[in-house]
Amino acid sequence: MTRVLVVDDEPQILRALRINLAARHYEVAVAPDGGSALREAADFRPDVVLLDLGLPDIDGVDVIHGLRGWTTVPILVLSGRAGNDDKVEALDAGADDYVTKPFHIEELLARVRAVTRRAGAHEPEQAKILIGPYEIDLSAHTVSGDLHLTPTEWHILQILVRNPGKLITQRRLLTEVWGPQYVKETHYLRQYMAQLRRKLEQDPTHPTHLITEPGMGYRFTP
Repeated sequence: MTRVLVVDDEPQILRALRINLAARHYEVAVAPDGGSALREAADFRPDVVLLDLGLPDIDGVDVIHGLRGWTTVPILVLSGRAGNDDKVEALDAGADDYVTKPFHIEELLARVRAVTRRAGAHEPEQAKILIGPYEIDLSAHTVSGDLHLTPTEWHILQILVRNPGKLITQRRLLTEVWGPQYVKETHYLRQYMAQLRRKLEQDPTHPTHLITEPGMGYRFTP
């Protein structure tokens, strides 16, 4: 049974999530603040953490840092904050995904299933990935159909496809591809993502695989 730790200071949200998750055969623990969340995580050993950012004692981002000091458990942020900066900060700290409040329970449950699937997939990394009609061979660094990618395009693409369904922040991509001194050069990403879509997407203006999360980053959807 999948264990879920729900961290939120709103009692009605804790109750609603506990009922909905338990009804779907999840084992649920709850915590109303950051301190108890860190203690509960150590004792309960959850398979996924649902974490509100606005906690009364410790900021949610600090809770993420605290968890990432000893565990790789998937962390799904429940954000009531309107600004993208808060979400990006949480993702850069080590969160795996986010859902903005108010949220539909079915969307949240789908995100929970997605992050737990990724965490539970300990089989060897998939060497070949399909994007539409194209087969991406991560081992050979090739794309079927003699499609040519530049080294920079390939670097960006492999980061995305190695993390299917996960939001990869602009900061992470810029840091890994160009270096930390380029974290504000978001126009680089816009240019290269446009090039990748022209080469790989059936309709580059309406992409189905290389998705932009405005103001935050990009996501590869298989």
